[in-house]
Amino acid sequence: MRTSAKERERNRGYRSNLRAAVKDVREETSKAEALKKYAKAVLLLDRAASRGLIHKKTASRNKSRLSAFIQKLG
Repeated sequence: MRTSAKERERNRGYRSNLRAAVKDVREETSKAEALKKYAKAVLLLDRAASRGLIHKKTASRNKSRLSAFIQKLG
């Protein structure tokens, strides 16, 4: 298998996990639970940005929006 194909498959998995983590935070109704899931989402966002999977500013924007969402939960 070519390297590019391997990397594409690996990146698909990382991106899938990233989207799922962000979605888990958005679906949460409890602030305490959302904060726990937010920590995992931030870790994955930062890791994806450092690997070049997403842009650094995209990761920052997503973290900011998730944080604002959690603050509104009350």
